[in-house]
Amino acid sequence: MNALIEKAKKYHNLTKDEICELLSNDNSKENLFKAADEVRKTYVGDEVHLRALIEFTNICRCNCHYCGLRRDNKNIERYRLSKEEILDFSRNAVGLGFKTIVLQGGEDMFFTCEYLGDIIKEIKKYNVAITLSIGERSKEEYQFLKNCGADRFLLRIETTDEKLYSKYHPQMTLKNRKECLYNIKKAGFEVGSGCLVGLPGQTVKSLAEDILFFKELDADMIGIGPFIPHANTPLKNAAGKDFWLALKVMAVTRLLMPDINIPATTAMETLTPNGRIIALQSGANVVMPNMTQGDYRKKYEIYPGKICINDKPDKCKACISQKIISIGRTVSQGYGFRKNRS
Repeated sequence: MNALIEKAKKYHNLTKDEICELLSNDNSKENLFKAADEVRKTYVGDEVHLRALIEFTNICRCNCHYCGLRRDNKNIERYRLSKEEILDFSRNAVGLGFKTIVLQGGEDMFFTCEYLGDIIKEIKKYNVAITLSIGERSKEEYQFLKNCGADRFLLRIETTDEKLYSKYHPQMTLKNRKECLYNIKKAGFEVGSGCLVGLPGQTVKSLAEDILFFKELDADMIGIGPFIPHANTPLKNAAGKDFWLALKVMAVTRLLMPDINIPATTAMETLTPNGRIIALQSGANVVMPNMTQGDYRKKYEIYPGKICINDKPDKCKACISQKIISIGRTVSQGYGFRKNRS
């Protein structure tokens, strides 16, 4: 196992079978995490990029089997922020020192490209980078949003396993998802993707294929999240909650894609105390504190048990900054673009 880890660390390349070996082995996981952290330090340094997350709508046209925002969930209070609220939350984040605003929401088609474009143009006046996470749109819409000033686009593929994708994404196709990712790239965005780890029926082989797809795409950011079952979804009785497997997938991704940005996801800390810090010490270099204010945080429940839902934005920023400093890392003052594309 250690020979495989050293190979990945030196050459940033593994076969699918080799990735499967690493993901299947628990005895060498500490060495894997250590190697991923060393590669992170060498290629992206000790800075941790903080991105201000604004969850601007929990309305979604999709019906994904694992997501609490799914269209058929009737036990959720829906909301969408007004333009004024989005701009107010963005100004507050900028005042706290954030250099990136992340606008994340369900696939809510109330937010047309024209409407989103106006919001993007206003936020750009604050001299920040903008990341969008709004799902599947047309090639023309992606280009329009890029032309309005958005810098990054996050579209998690969740799984590249065709059977699993079809099973858990009604009326959606893996082919279209991949096409969207390549259209995002063609539009000139920094492209982000990622996967859920621990879905029922998922194998280490399919996780290995996910990682190799991210490498083929040459994604600029990859978010790895453990699957956490939600009571109001078809997968409510599934096991999920595999923190360590998610961490191994993240670490292997760092070894194979050494210069990309990798967030320490909130879901990891939902499962394990200080999960984000453990992730930052295992290859991650980004954290996305929630800057959504009021009761909206509670209503954006993709999965249950989200941390910090009652905290105010300034407390979130101060708390994670202190934790970052406590492990010998620094909070970046830059925009956090991928180094080889900045």
